[in-house]
Amino acid sequence: MIDNTKISKFAISVITELQKNNFQAYLVGGCVRDALSGIEPKDFDIATDATPEEVRKIFKASRIIGRRFKLVHVFNRSELLEVATFRSGKNGAEDESSLIKDESGKILRDNVWGTLEQDCYRRDFTVNALYYCPITKKIEDRNNGLGHIHKKIIVSIGDPQLRFEEDPVRSLRAIRFSNKLGFKIDNQVKNAIYDKGHLLSSISNARLFDEFCKIFLGGMGDEFSHNVMLQALRNTDDRIKNDQSVTPGFLLAALLWPTLISRCTKNNEINIRKFFRSMDGVLREQQKLTAVPRKFNSYIKDIWVLQLKLHSRIKSQPYKTIRHPRFRAAYDFLLVREKASSDKNGLGKWWTDFQKNDDSLRRSLIARMNEKNDADSSKIFGFYNELR
Repeated sequence: MIDNTKISKFAISVITELQKNNFQAYLVGGCVRDALSGIEPKDFDIATDATPEEVRKIFKASRIIGRRFKLVHVFNRSELLEVATFRSGKNGAEDESSLIKDESGKILRDNVWGTLEQDCYRRDFTVNALYYCPITKKIEDRNNGLGHIHKKIIVSIGDPQLRFEEDPVRSLRAIRFSNKLGFKIDNQVKNAIYDKGHLLSSISNARLFDEFCKIFLGGMGDEFSHNVMLQALRNTDDRIKNDQSVTPGFLLAALLWPTLISRCTKNNEINIRKFFRSMDGVLREQQKLTAVPRKFNSYIKDIWVLQLKLHSRIKSQPYKTIRHPRFRAAYDFLLVREKASSDKNGLGKWWTDFQKNDDSLRRSLIARMNEKNDADSSKIFGFYNELR
C-alpha cells in the first residue's frame, strides 16, 4: 500500500534500530497520510514506546528537546527526524505536573507516556493517526483513518469542541489539511472552527508564525486572499511547483504591502516621508500576531524601499539598484504589484530589458528616461490602482 522507496532510508534505519532494542516504532502522521493520498511524503516523524531518555541512549547523534512536549531529535549529516514517545493524554498518579491545562482547556504540557492505543486517540484527526511499520509494511489504524482518506474527509478524533480547546491551532490545521489534500471538512469540525476560533488569540506568536509558513508556503496559498496578496501567493505557489526557493520574507512583504500603502497614501499619492516612517510600525503590529524572526525585518524593508528605487530610472540610479543584493526579490515583487494593479505603463518590462547583459540597450533605456520629464521617470511612486 505504501512504497518504501519513497520513505527516508534514515527513518527506516532509526525504526529498525529501535525495534532491535525491543521497542515499538512506527512512522506516523503526515508522511503516512500523504503517502496514502498520492502526495510525496516529506517529514518523517516516528512514534515509539521508548522514553526520550531511552531513545537518547540508543542514538549518539540525538538530543532531547521541548518542555511542553518533550521529544528527541535524531540526526545525521543530511536529515533530522523527530522521535516522540507514545502519550496517554491522561495524567498519571505519579506525576500530576506532566499533563497541565489552563482554564480554557488548552494543554500547556503533555509528557505522560502511554501505549500505542492511547496515543492513537490523543491525536488530532483520524487521517493523522495512522502508524506504519516499514519493516512489516503493516498499518495500525484505530480511528478509521484509512476509510476517511478514501472518503476524502477531515474528521476529528473525539469531540472537536473539546479537542480545539486543548489546542486551538487544530482549527488552522484542519483548514490547511483540507486545502492541501483536497478533502472536505466534517460538519462537526466546521462548527468547532467557528465556535473555538477566538481561542487562537491565546496562542504564542511563534506557533502562529510556524503555522503561517505551513499554510502559505505549502504550494496552495492562493485559496486565501486577493489582489496583490493573491498575486504574491500565486507567485509563491508557482515557485514551489517549479522547485524554486521560497521565503516567508517575500510573502510577508507582499501581504503587508497594502497596510503600508494605506498608512502613507493621501489623494492617490504616496507621502514618501510617511512611507519610511510607517515601515517599522507595520512590522511591529504584525510581530504581535506572528513572531516574525528579526532576520526577515531587514529583508522585508529592503524589498519595500527598492520599490521606490525601481521607479527611479534616470542617470546612474538603475546601475546602483540592480547591484543591490535584494534586487531580484524586489523585481519579482514589482511584477506582482504590476499584475495585481493591471498597470500597462511597462515598468516591469523596462527592468526586464535592463537586466539583459547588453550595455548599449541599457544606455538606450536610460537615455529615453532622461529625455522624459513626467511621471514615468521618477516623480510619482506607486501604481494608480494600488493607490486608490
